[in-house]
Amino acid sequence: MNLNLSGKTALVCGSTQGIGKAIAMELASMGANIVLMARNEGKLQQVTAELPNNNQKHTHLAADFSDPSQVKEVIDAFMEHHTIDILINNTGGPAGGQAIDANIDEFRQAFNAHLINNQILAQAVVPSMKKAKFGRIVNVISTSVKMPLKGLGVSNTIRGAVASWAKTLATELGEFGVTVNNVLPGATMTVRLAAIIENKAKKINITEQEVQNAMINEIPAKRFAEAEEVANAAAFLCSPAASYINGVNIPVDGGRTGCL
Repeated sequence: MNLNLSGKTALVCGSTQGIGKAIAMELASMGANIVLMARNEGKLQQVTAELPNNNQKHTHLAADFSDPSQVKEVIDAFMEHHTIDILINNTGGPAGGQAIDANIDEFRQAFNAHLINNQILAQAVVPSMKKAKFGRIVNVISTSVKMPLKGLGVSNTIRGAVASWAKTLATELGEFGVTVNNVLPGATMTVRLAAIIENKAKKINITEQEVQNAMINEIPAKRFAEAEEVANAAAFLCSPAASYINGVNIPVDGGRTGCL
């Protein structure tokens, strides 16, 4: 099975922590040159230095995903002198709460941070993918694409839009050797999960441990995922071995999602 990404360049968004960082590490270990993208310059420099490096060229781009115009300016300038073979779209999710209670700005901000930025990045990198007859776009979304999650109204809505966007792109780009797929993490040991647990504990006035135990009891694997386990699925989809996998949603959730 060909998992070699030597000579390929991967742009990994939200890559200074959690799942994004784990994906960057895994792709680097497979031989890819990594371009990290996030807003914190200091963290970007630190993670760039941590990446596995066997005569690879790693770099980083600083951009705030709450400002799509800044993302466009940064990626357009980079693409004037570079090419990208792999795009990992990964951005922190919106705050929790019911959809009916969310104000319009919450939906607008989430739409910009996810779908609009994804579109900006795809439009910037796809031309070089088409030219090379090789491209991988992997979107890190959520299992809410298959079954909406309680208390995550805005997130459920926007994640679903991204999944539909990705499926549409998959049909448009497949003939050029470019695949577009979605990885759907379940409960994964990240800063975001810790925040969700903390907020839920405060809201219903129980301990964080009780919230965590209840969540774990819903997972057949009886544990949370590690970020590296989600990264493994994303990295495989980026490899030459996954060349005929296109337009799919892959849950990485220990079996929690209750549908096919």
